[in-house]
Amino acid sequence: MKIVIGCDHAAPEYREMIKEELLAAGHEVVDLGVEKGEKADYPDIAEKGARLVASGACERGILICGTGIGMSIAANKIPGVRAACLSDPTSARLCRAHNDANVLCFGQRIVGSETAKELVAVFLSTPFEGGRHAGRVMKINALDGEKHGA
Repeated sequence: MKIVIGCDHAAPEYREMIKEELLAAGHEVVDLGVEKGEKADYPDIAEKGARLVASGACERGILICGTGIGMSIAANKIPGVRAACLSDPTSARLCRAHNDANVLCFGQRIVGSETAKELVAVFLSTPFEGGRHAGRVMKINALDGEKHGA
């Protein structure tokens, strides 16, 4: 799978840790940075990552900041993105299975490193169930045009 990963200045350690896990699992990684000591505004990183997912250039995205909240808010402004801010594996499974989420957001200040690894593993391995959930996801996608004036 081709996955974009990015962080702001609050999470370069987790970005690097997760990137290594992804590469070891055989995924292709598009790394938006940032490195330790660099400053970055989370909306800028979230926009870049979300646009790569929305365009289909990357299948999924992983965005990390201090809490994950800012990244998820910013990423969800991009039509076609369904970003979920998560801190537990059950939510990671359900956001994929029921909501077809395509961007995972979490915070280095909120989740421990082992939980972060588990969130990524569950998020990437859980398929969308479709069925009764497909219509709901279509309704979510329809809101993209409404909020952006299309």
